[in-house]
Amino acid sequence: MSITIIPFEEGEANLDWLALTNALEAGHRLQKAEIADTFLYRDPDTLLNRSAWIDGMGLAVKSATVFPGNPGKGKPMIGGAVSLFSDEDGSLEAIVDFHLVTKWKTAGDSLMAARRLARPDSQEILIVGAGTVGRNLWQAYSAGFPGARFTVWNRTAANAEAMAADCPGLKVADDLEAAVGAADIVTSATMSTEPLLKGEWFRPGQHIDLIGAYRPDMREVDDTAMRRARVFVDSYDTTLGHIGELRIPLETGVIAREDVQADFYEWAAFARHSDEEITLFKNGGGAHLDLMTSRYILDAWRAAA
Repeated sequence: MSITIIPFEEGEANLDWLALTNALEAGHRLQKAEIADTFLYRDPDTLLNRSAWIDGMGLAVKSATVFPGNPGKGKPMIGGAVSLFSDEDGSLEAIVDFHLVTKWKTAGDSLMAARRLARPDSQEILIVGAGTVGRNLWQAYSAGFPGARFTVWNRTAANAEAMAADCPGLKVADDLEAAVGAADIVTSATMSTEPLLKGEWFRPGQHIDLIGAYRPDMREVDDTAMRRARVFVDSYDTTLGHIGELRIPLETGVIAREDVQADFYEWAAFARHSDEEITLFKNGGGAHLDLMTSRYILDAWRAAA
């Protein structure tokens, strides 16, 4: 059996955001994934391997190299690939571009949650953070909420203006509090360790989508936000004890474990109950989502062949 190589642009041409979220939902109906991460270091460089195995879907190993000195040499800091293996016999089926999987997994994770937790009539979407992920969120949410109006806020206004130039119809906000108050959905992808978003700014009916924090010391919202919202996560295993957004308020008693309503494996409970409640979702990622996304990418590639 030949090994399929899927590069970024050619692979992305076959993909659809709503189809991806449907594939992620189907993946969570299978047996729960077994996941594991390994790190190797040569200061300041890192090799990260994230692996997942889902019975009935297969196996994946997502390998990432992080070489901080590369940009000074005119080279990308992050490289990598996803190796996708057959569930039937363990053979290598495909090697998929790392950045393609990461883009679609990350934004697709948030869109999947928003399709369940945000009000279907949401029309005003605020993106906090004007980096690469912010641009990907604009693409994903545009597919999930057609006709919605988008605004971006960024600490450095010039970066927000640059993103607006790349994203037709996107407006730039200069007042974060006012922009949050005007939004039906707030999706945030920053590297902040101090909360940017204040719970007192939220209003009934909003959906808050948090992507940026990934370390134990990182948070994008404050304690008030955690108290006011019904909280959901993509995976208990990758968020509760590992990411500051959940770990800190849980350890300090701001919220209790039972206040976290559901993850994607509890799909029936993963839902908005009323138009008035505030829902909050923490996108923590995980190798199982890389596996599901890679399988979707390969299936789409084969369907287009």
